[in-house]
Amino acid sequence: MIDGQVLVLNKSWVAVNVASVRRALTLLYQGAARAVHPTDYSLYDFDNWCELSALREEGRYLHTATMPIRVPEVILLSTFNGFFRQEVRFSRRNIFERDKNQCQYCGKTFAKPDLTLDHVVPRSKGGRDTWENLVLACMKCNVYKANRTPHQADMPLLKKPVKPQWLPRLGRRLPASEMGSWQRFVDAAYWDVELKS
Repeated sequence: MIDGQVLVLNKSWVAVNVASVRRALTLLYQGAARAVHPTDYSLYDFDNWCELSALREEGRYLHTATMPIRVPEVILLSTFNGFFRQEVRFSRRNIFERDKNQCQYCGKTFAKPDLTLDHVVPRSKGGRDTWENLVLACMKCNVYKANRTPHQADMPLLKKPVKPQWLPRLGRRLPASEMGSWQRFVDAAYWDVELKS
C-alpha cells in the first residue's frame, strides 16, 4: 500500500503530479499538503485526517503500529501553484504503451516478445526513429511488409502514429485502476487518447 499512487493538486486545484503514498503522507504530515476527501472534497490536515481515519470509512488504509491511516486519493499542496512540465519520453516502452501491444497492421494484440517496432517509412527510404514513424507490428506483418511503405505493401495502418498526449501536465499515462475521484481533477480525454487516423 505504501507504494500506491496519490494524485497531487497545486493550490489552484489543478493536477500537477502523481506521488507515491509514502510521499503524499510525508507532505501531509509536514503540513505541505492537505488531504482531499473523495466524496465532498473537504480538506484535512494530518491530525484531522488521522481522526477521520479512526472512523474506518471505506477506502485504502495503511496500518501503523498505533493506528490505521486512511490513504488519501488526492492531496492539495499548500503553497505550490505552478506546474511540472514533463514531456512524454520517446522510448520503446512508451511506443508499446501507446499502441497497447496491438499490431498496427492486423489489429491483433500480442505479448511483448511477439511484437517488433516497425518503421512506417523504412530506414532505407529515409525513415527515422520518431513517434510518427514507429509502430508495433507482429512478426508475420513485419516480415510481409518488409522494406516497403504501408501503401506499397497494401497494408493500411489502424491509426496514424503520433506523439501521445497522455496527461501533458503529468507526463505519464494514469493507470486505469486509479480512483474515480481523480476524474474530477484530470481531464478524462487525456487518459485514454485514441490516436486518430
